[in-house]
Amino acid sequence: MKLKQLNEKTLAWVKIAILLLALVPFIRLIIGGFTDDLGANPIEKITRSTGYWALTFIMLGLSITPLRKLSGWLWLTRMRRMLGLVAFFYACLHLLTYLVLDQFFDWDSIIKDIIKRPYITVGFPTFLLMIPLAVTSNNALIKKLGGKRWRQLHRLVYVIAIGGEVHYWWLVKKDLSNPILFAGILSVLLAFRVFYWWRERQKKAV
Repeated sequence: MKLKQLNEKTLAWVKIAILLLALVPFIRLIIGGFTDDLGANPIEKITRSTGYWALTFIMLGLSITPLRKLSGWLWLTRMRRMLGLVAFFYACLHLLTYLVLDQFFDWDSIIKDIIKRPYITVGFPTFLLMIPLAVTSNNALIKKLGGKRWRQLHRLVYVIAIGGEVHYWWLVKKDLSNPILFAGILSVLLAFRVFYWWRERQKKAV
């Protein structure tokens, strides 16, 4: 049976459950920090983990539309904003780990890193693109921008996803299995959108 819609009470509980699950990696990092269980290089562990989960939640947000179209579960659309904000949360932790714990706000060193290291060159502007999406993820600004302009702005998520994948791929030096997996998932999600865009164009042309 396809659950096209959920009542508001059920939807609220689903959101709470998803949010709690989304915070599990963050809580594990906190516990690991207090119990000295983050390995030989805690800063690298935190950096890799927060970056991984930021990209994971970007992919989950992008998967909402395909899943909604395939399942008919219209309520999935209500999860997209929260998934995007969780992705931004982990991206902020990822950046702050680098700025505070790794570089200690040494801006000369940070600027040199941005110029010299390709994965940082890609990663930094990718994060900046996430900021307007996070800022406009509230009803007041959606209304102020208007639906059309808001949707156009939030298409930046495709650029962000590609930038995040490239950042991750270039960051990993040995085992590329995760970057390859993310690249495959992103390719499928983008191909799905291209297919539906092409099909809509065909319908309008008839």
